[in-house]
Amino acid sequence: MHIRGDHAELVVGGRLDVRSAADARTALHTAVDAGGGDLVLDLTELDSWDATGLGVIMGAHRRAGRVGRRLVLRGVPLQMQRLLVATRLHRILAIEGGLEAESLPRV
Repeated sequence: MHIRGDHAELVVGGRLDVRSAADARTALHTAVDAGGGDLVLDLTELDSWDATGLGVIMGAHRRAGRVGRRLVLRGVPLQMQRLLVATRLHRILAIEGGLEAESLPRV
């Protein structure tokens, strides 16, 4: 997993899973705490995430809300879009441009 960027936009790539969760959590919380306005997470380079990785994203979302910021997901891969729809988290998270998966059958 790799995360690069600043307090306004981060690119997340590789696998966001139980092995990378602690580092990802630290990077996201640092970015949330360091800036203002929207924090964009560009997920175009993300290969996969597991429940732990999704929990890290949700934790960053909650933390951003507490400090008056908004976490915005950009470039969510289709497989992960389906998971967001299946868990109904697409209704909670801000997703730039919406989801392609919303037109797919519900799982």
